[in-house]
Amino acid sequence: MKGFGWTLHGDGKHLAPGEIVRPDERLSWGRTAGLGAQHVVSMIGACFVAPVLMGLDPNLALMASGVATVLFLLMTRGRIPSYLGSSLSFVGVAGVIASQGGDAGTLTGALLVVGAVLTVCGIVIQTLGARIIHAVLPPAVTGAVVMLIGFNLAPVAAGTYWPQDQWTALATMLFTGLAVVCLRGFWGRIAIFLGLVFGYALSWVLDRVAGKIHSADGSGKVTDHWRIDFSGVARAEWIGLPEFHAPSFEWSAILVALPVVIALIAENAGHVKAVGEMTGDSLDDEMGTAIAADGTATVLSTAVGGPATTTYAENIGVMAATRVYSTAAYWAAACFALLFGFCPKIGALVAAIPGGVLGGITVILYGMIGLLGAQIWIRNKVDFTQPLNLVPIAAGVIIGIGDVSLEFSDDFKLSGIALGTLIVLTGYHALRWLSRTSARHEPPLLDGGTTGYDDADKGDPGR
Repeated sequence: MKGFGWTLHGDGKHLAPGEIVRPDERLSWGRTAGLGAQHVVSMIGACFVAPVLMGLDPNLALMASGVATVLFLLMTRGRIPSYLGSSLSFVGVAGVIASQGGDAGTLTGALLVVGAVLTVCGIVIQTLGARIIHAVLPPAVTGAVVMLIGFNLAPVAAGTYWPQDQWTALATMLFTGLAVVCLRGFWGRIAIFLGLVFGYALSWVLDRVAGKIHSADGSGKVTDHWRIDFSGVARAEWIGLPEFHAPSFEWSAILVALPVVIALIAENAGHVKAVGEMTGDSLDDEMGTAIAADGTATVLSTAVGGPATTTYAENIGVMAATRVYSTAAYWAAACFALLFGFCPKIGALVAAIPGGVLGGITVILYGMIGLLGAQIWIRNKVDFTQPLNLVPIAAGVIIGIGDVSLEFSDDFKLSGIALGTLIVLTGYHALRWLSRTSARHEPPLLDGGTTGYDDADKGDPGR
């Protein structure tokens, strides 16, 4: 099948300066397995946090993420290196549904419907062609969406992880940064993983040398506690199944969840654009398929009681750091996730990663994701002297980063990524239409089916 015959990159061990490993290439299988493990490590925090916040089984979420990633790679024929993990976009939706008396079945039923709608949207986009994405998401908008997706995660690093152990977080951040910049070869490509191991070891040493720390724990409560708590590991079984349950459907819950489709389309499109920018290979012809694959994976996950899935920005950050875009590494990551899903003890061990360690790693990863948006603007020469580009993007990015909320009723509100994306999209196109009616000159929308943006964004009349 096309997309799965990986070619060994060079000797499978070394990368020359500026070189990348493309999606259809791989390193040696040992190194590929190591990179796959790093991808699991990078996403494990969010993949566990999302279901815990929504009242779902984290081990099931981990197993579902492995299945979802395999499905995504199959549907996209191995062209798009991406990992599908638990979506954090529905945490607020889960809170609203719970406040209305809904249970886990009600939540997963609503998410299943969202997944089905997302699948249909992906099929429509794939049928009409990439021009619909070019028209709706020109580089100015795409860069903004990618930026706010990354920077919207900043409060998670700053407010949840970092306060649990600020000095370990700082040390982990410094070590990880040095590893990414200074290490070469294979060690440089697993720098994120090395940073996690360093932080884990440092936390273990500090527990024995300095004793308990007085800080916020994982729930946000300030207490005296150990940095690493292995009690959950001791209680967990080596082999076991996660908790499955069937979804149930209520219109009130479905209506609360449906608006998130807007954010998911933009998020998926932004991720695919970001991967295309990094690999230098336009993936526009797979945009609809990628969105449909995410929707299908969400339907599959929620049908057995798991969370909604989404392409993970954390793993895009890992690729940016390692310059390895091989889909073989994602197959390895999916296999690890499936195995971990069957092993509650390993899941408990991963869940015991100290919050301070995650804080040190995520400040780098989340920042990398946000700056990929700026890279899209730079490469496509987006002109911010034009009010059409400046005004809606400035407003949308601040709303997304600041997690601003807009309440329509007691049961429905938009906030964060969803609201920021909506402001950027509607603001850009509304102002574009108004500028045309007032006879002001603005650059034309992108020409559908093209792979470059430079001339279109500069308003080249020859396009």
